[in-house]
Amino acid sequence: MTLDELKPGNKCRIKKLSARDKLGQRLLDMGVYPGTQLKVVRNAPLEDPMEVSLDGFFVSLRHDEARFVEVELR
Repeated sequence: MTLDELKPGNKCRIKKLSARDKLGQRLLDMGVYPGTQLKVVRNAPLEDPMEVSLDGFFVSLRHDEARFVEVELR
């Protein structure tokens, strides 16, 4: 399952990042890395971007970026 498939209120743990190059580095710089627990807070009115809470801060991700983040529900 990937992060872009989750709905607001879902909690999960990141299993793997499949993004490479600039996008992969950008996700790591924002704190999106394997083992991190996160919660989907909300989607924008037109579904993109989505807001997630991780490690005490909020991050907005586009759905086309979130599809590179493999997660497991908690």
